[in-house]
Amino acid sequence: MRVAAYQAPLSAAESGGIIGHIEQRVRWCESEGVTLLCCPEAVIGGLADYSNEPAKYALRAAEGELVNILAPLASGTVTSIVGFTELGPNNELFNAAAVFHQGRVAGIYRKLHPAIRKSVYSAGSATPVFRVGHVVFGIVICNDSNYSEPARRIAEQGASIVFIPTNNGLPTWSAEANLVRQARAVDTMRAIENGIWVVRADVVGEFGELRSYGSSGVVDPCGNVVQEGRIGSEDLLVVEIEP
Repeated sequence: MRVAAYQAPLSAAESGGIIGHIEQRVRWCESEGVTLLCCPEAVIGGLADYSNEPAKYALRAAEGELVNILAPLASGTVTSIVGFTELGPNNELFNAAAVFHQGRVAGIYRKLHPAIRKSVYSAGSATPVFRVGHVVFGIVICNDSNYSEPARRIAEQGASIVFIPTNNGLPTWSAEANLVRQARAVDTMRAIENGIWVVRADVVGEFGELRSYGSSGVVDPCGNVVQEGRIGSEDLLVVEIEP
């Protein structure tokens, strides 16, 4: 199976103009035999933690809003993992990732550990796994990967891949290139601990007072770094995975 990680431009994510960028990658993946495409955390609208209007891009998954936004990404062969801000049933915000499969939302993962210090997001509570063909996979979002438990739970359910949608678009005073090295060290740790593939997709570039160097990468079950995104540049990583 071929899988891909899209290192998407931070500017498009923050401005709400990202769907066209992702659609181009989906169409390319269709032509190249890629089955799973992972996009960054909060790639639709950016992180609510850094917005003056936290609920501006929040979407209700159960009322068709999310499907309508993701409709251009519909594909008969490519399943996309797309980060967004979910507006929950009690109007709480969740940092979430949708599994968009053949024109429908096949499942949602909600971030368990919203932020290292403070966040407007509520915490999720579940670590579901998903299946595409014969492949079982799970999702942990950004900061979740710093904890061993979420990936362990996913691996125990038979997953061979953990996708990590990430958004390191941080205020310029705290953004640093060293985050790329730190992210790769975490990916290697989770891969070796669980004997699974780890695929991370990050944003990259600058927008307003935010900056990300891009920490996208792929690590195999033995802890070998198979691919890494270009520092500071939009990129698409594609690897052949044997589950």
